Amino acid sequence: MIEYLKYFVLLYGGLFAITNPIGAVPVFLSVTHDLGFRERREIATKTSITVVVTLVTFALIGEWIFRFFGFSLDAFAIAGGILLFKMAMEMLSGKLSTVKISREETAEFSEDVVTLEEVAIIPLAIPLISGPGAITTVILYMARSTSLPEKATVLASIVAIGLTVWLILCSSNRIQRKLGRVGIKVMTRMMGLILTSMAVQMIINGIKGAFGL
Repeated sequence: MIEYLKYFVLLYGGLFAITNPIGAVPVFLSVTHDLGFRERREIATKTSITVVVTLVTFALIGEWIFRFFGFSLDAFAIAGGILLFKMAMEMLSGKLSTVKISREETAEFSEDVVTLEEVAIIPLAIPLISGPGAITTVILYMARSTSLPEKATVLASIVAIGLTVWLILCSSNRIQRKLGRVGIKVMTRMMGLILTSMAVQMIINGIKGAFGL
């Protein structure tokens, strides 16, 4: 039991650093500034549900993706590590990663081209929170999980992240007041530092597996 608890904490911590829901607070507030608490909570609920569904879906079908395209888990780990490293470098500068969300997408929803219901799914849930990095990570962890309890732990960590996203977005005004933009950037840099270590370790594990080291 303790072993699975440690595994859960490891997965949750990694996914929290990758999804960086605190970094999404300014974006969330910018598109919901004229809404009441109930409407914001509805948007937060849709976003968190979309995050969970997206990550669980890719976690479950990841093995089939490997088989369909014919690439190895080690090759995917190396590619995923490089992707995470790029995200980490941008997060260390205190910016939203362009791997997650492009400048065009940011301009689109800031200009009210899309509805708030659409914003809850794209780009808030996908790709701002559950972006390529998070998807890659859950696929890799699920593929490396050899037992049913380990796979259940991966899914439980995804659900926990979804709940965390909901809590943070619902408390976005309070977080913004407490941390401020500078504080949020500092948190983003901290998450970037953790993500850098994860990315490097992922690349190392992929190289070891690919070359039998």
